[in-house]
Amino acid sequence: MSSAPGPLDTVWVLGDQLNRNIGPLAERNPGDCRVLLVISEAKIRSKRWHRQRLHLVLSAMTHFAEELRADGFEVDLRWAETLSAGLIEHCDEFEVERVLAMEPMSWDGRAMLESSGVDVVGNEQFFCHYEEFSEWASSRASFKMEDFYRWQRTRFDILVESDGSPVGGKWNFDHENREPPPKDGRGWPTFSLFERDQIDEQVLAKMAEQLGKDQLWGSGPSGMWPVTRSQALVRLNEFIEFGLQPFGPHEDAMLSDEWKLAHSALSSSMNLGLLHPTEVVAAAEDAYQQRDLPINSVEGFVRQVLGWREYVWGVYWLWMPSYREMNELDATRPVPPAFTGHASTDMNCVSSVIGHVEKNGYAHHIERLMVLGNLALTSGVDPQAMTDWMWASFVDGAEWVMVPNVVGMALHADGGQMATKPYASGGAYINKMSDFCKSCRFDPKKRTGESACPFTTLYWDFLARNQQSFATNHRLARQLGGMRRLKDLDDVRRHATTVLAALDAGDL
Repeated sequence: MSSAPGPLDTVWVLGDQLNRNIGPLAERNPGDCRVLLVISEAKIRSKRWHRQRLHLVLSAMTHFAEELRADGFEVDLRWAETLSAGLIEHCDEFEVERVLAMEPMSWDGRAMLESSGVDVVGNEQFFCHYEEFSEWASSRASFKMEDFYRWQRTRFDILVESDGSPVGGKWNFDHENREPPPKDGRGWPTFSLFERDQIDEQVLAKMAEQLGKDQLWGSGPSGMWPVTRSQALVRLNEFIEFGLQPFGPHEDAMLSDEWKLAHSALSSSMNLGLLHPTEVVAAAEDAYQQRDLPINSVEGFVRQVLGWREYVWGVYWLWMPSYREMNELDATRPVPPAFTGHASTDMNCVSSVIGHVEKNGYAHHIERLMVLGNLALTSGVDPQAMTDWMWASFVDGAEWVMVPNVVGMALHADGGQMATKPYASGGAYINKMSDFCKSCRFDPKKRTGESACPFTTLYWDFLARNQQSFATNHRLARQLGGMRRLKDLDDVRRHATTVLAALDAGDL
């Protein structure tokens, strides 16, 4: 007489692991497990989310649950006060004896799973697991992204010739990818918009039920961001076909009326698991081989995915959990009202970039670093407050993304662990790399007076304010020397006080 089958194992899929082919789910079939997805109400209440950011995650999770059901899986998608509460409720309801999950993307998430008795396997969402990264980093007296990137290229044989040399004769074509915006009025690649379906509408209704209008900001979803794997593949194919070729030369340029130029905008799909970075890089390399695309564009894009994205992931795990609390420059200012949507600003660069974020939940990497990050750095915004705001405001936001990029790269709050010098600049850089300044009432060449560019004023004040901290940084010697030669430095610093007060008040 055969015994009755035992209870089903549960495979817990977290909200940024929405991929059938990774983790414990990859080895399972309908009928031999139950799939759990938990939406945390406490997490939803924890931040003032951009509407498109919150909708994207909730809609993608719900769509993934429906796709699994259509494939024959038994799925429990439940709302609960917390993730751990949802797990307990699920196990009680279904008398579950064993729960399996893939390692989360966050430090706290991993600790929660381990303390809950979940069987955890390693994260499979990157080329390089963070333990591999730690081994690579520990074998070096010091390390930098470029070294890691070349190591990645070599070991995965990506854009590498048979003799081990880099395709095109150089590992890095960054010098060719720093062109200012073109002045020929060219058009930029466009994206298909995806129609909202019944699930999207249900998610929006649930968001309205859970949160008041003051707990959300930004425009509602326009169909810009893929919420399913099939949509993400459409977006990937569109970029490879139309965006990859023009991507490189102007990847650092900024335009008031163009929110992405030729950027791929694939980060949200990779960060949710809808796309895997290996398939994204493979698509770019295949296109290079088949269509003879410019190597600077292809290499520049591959470096973003295989190099920078993986490096950020690695250093997050290497330096956590203390890293997220670092504040070496003792910055305490709140996030400016001009960022949060609580005030407008006459700074055309900030107004334009925040307009891009308000409309799309997105700004490309130079807008984030050299406009938003630069102003936050030179004005002294609290790094944890800035991290939290960006995490909640960008469709590709996550702790592992924002902590290294904000604490390390943008705000230099780690004292130089990630970047050897702070990414601070006056208005001259923005004027060179954008069309923002030509229609702005502030003059990037002026550092005092009513028409002085706040970026220029605050740049010199920032150096003066932190010159003791930077005294031993040889990469800042020229800048500090220039500051000391300013005959009007006292006037600049007095004007900076006025600028900072206006920034805090939302009157700048």
